[in-house]
Amino acid sequence: MTDLWEALSVALSLVVGLDRELVDIVGLSLRVSLTAVTMAALIGLPLGAALTVARFPGRGVCIVALNSLMGLPPVVVGLIVYLMLSRAGPLGVFGLLFTPAAMIIAQTVLITPIIASLSRQITDDLWSEYREQLRSLGVSRRRAVTTLLWDGRIGLLTAVLAGFGRASAEVGAVMIVGGNIDNVTRVMTTTIAMETSKGNLALALGLGIVLIAISLIVNGLTFGLGVATRFEKAPA
Repeated sequence: MTDLWEALSVALSLVVGLDRELVDIVGLSLRVSLTAVTMAALIGLPLGAALTVARFPGRGVCIVALNSLMGLPPVVVGLIVYLMLSRAGPLGVFGLLFTPAAMIIAQTVLITPIIASLSRQITDDLWSEYREQLRSLGVSRRRAVTTLLWDGRIGLLTAVLAGFGRASAEVGAVMIVGGNIDNVTRVMTTTIAMETSKGNLALALGLGIVLIAISLIVNGLTFGLGVATRFEKAPA
């Protein structure tokens, strides 16, 4: 128990003192996750809204498939991206394996279905409300998608935050494609796993504290946006 308290004390000093190694790891983690979330949002938000507006054979199958992809096993995503980026893979010529770019790709593949599925659910409610009005005005489907995304922007931010929360906590996929290389691809989750196995609890606990703080901030923002959305929809 004494060793645990000592490790926790050192961990807090690392966080408060902005230890250089800890700051570098947290910085890389945020860069990778924020870039992946941005790319996933650019793909997932329009895709979800398009599935709301569009009507075509097999639409239901696409929605079910998209919802199923929300539960993609991270290690399977990591394996697929690894095979695509390896020297024998179709994208091996770019030399992206074991780089932050590979980690961004893996996280993007992992969280795009989450953002797309949640955005479809959010815009589906708006479409039920605005469908007749937009059709009476002769609005095209592309314009309707843009309208739904803009009108539901507060609610859609919760979908983006959910994607960020998933990305920042990811370990399996980024471990496979990033390799957990010191000063190159070492992020918070992979470092926590490695340092714990090595018995270096101070750094692992320090990064764990930062990761929990980020999770609390994301969940707080999500809750706040949810309250704002309900307030916006409330009748005057």
